Amino acid sequence: MQADIFLKRRRNFSLIFLLLIAFTYLSMYITEFQIVKGLTSFTKAVQWAFSNFFPDAKAMEKLPDILDKLLETVLISISSTTIAAIFATFFALCGSKSTKINGLLSTISRGIATISRNIPVAAWAMILLFSFGQSSITGFFALFFASFGFLTRSFMETIDEVSNSSVEALRATGAQYFPIIFQSVIPSSLPQMISWVLFEIETNIRSATLVGILTGTGIGFSFDLYYKSSNYSAASLVVIVIVLTVFVIEYLSNSIRRVIL
Repeated sequence: MQADIFLKRRRNFSLIFLLLIAFTYLSMYITEFQIVKGLTSFTKAVQWAFSNFFPDAKAMEKLPDILDKLLETVLISISSTTIAAIFATFFALCGSKSTKINGLLSTISRGIATISRNIPVAAWAMILLFSFGQSSITGFFALFFASFGFLTRSFMETIDEVSNSSVEALRATGAQYFPIIFQSVIPSSLPQMISWVLFEIETNIRSATLVGILTGTGIGFSFDLYYKSSNYSAASLVVIVIVLTVFVIEYLSNSIRRVIL
C-alpha cells in the first residue's frame, strides 16, 4: 500500500514537473526570450551598475532633500498601517468565527477584507489616481486599503487561534459579548496583532517606494525624477537610503517583537 502511494506521488510530481517545463518553454517561445542573450545582458547590466550606479559628491548634496522625502514615506506608511489596523480590528471581530455577531455580518466582513486584500497596492494606487490625482492622499489610501485587507485576515486568524477556547468558556458562564471582547479576546490576541502591524509597516515602507513613483510623492518620486533625468548617482543614493531604512525598520520591528511575544 505504501509503495503504491509512493509511486503515485512520484508520478504526480513527475507530471507536474514536465508541465512546468512545457509551460516555461512555451512562454519562452511566445515571448521570443533567448537564454544566452539574457545571461549576456545580465552580465553587461551588472558591469554598467558598478560603473555608473553609485553616489558621488554632487549626489550627496541632494541627501537632505532625499531624507525629507524618506521621512514623508515612512510617516505615510506608519499612519496608513496604524489606521488600517483600527478598522481591521473591528472587521476581524465581526468576521471571526469566535466573536462574530451573526453570520451575515461575518460574511460581509470577510468579503470586504478579501476584496481589499486581493487587489495589489499598485492597483489601488492606479484606481485612486482617478479620484485624487498624484498626491500624498492617494498613496495613503492605497497603502491603507492594502493594509486593511491583509490585517483583517491576519487578525481573524489570530483571534480564532488564540481566543476560541476562552470565548467558549466565558460564554458558558453567561458572560456578555463586550466583556468577553475587552477582557479576554483583545488582551490575549494583542501581542500577535501588534506583531502583524509591525510586519505590515515593514511591507508598506517597501511598497511605498513603488506607490510614490505612481503618485508622484515621497522617496519613490525622488528616485523616478533622478532616474528619468539620467542622474544615476543621485538615484543610487536613493536606493541605498531605502535599503538602509528597511534594515533599520526591520531591526526595530524584530526588537519589539522579542519584547511583546
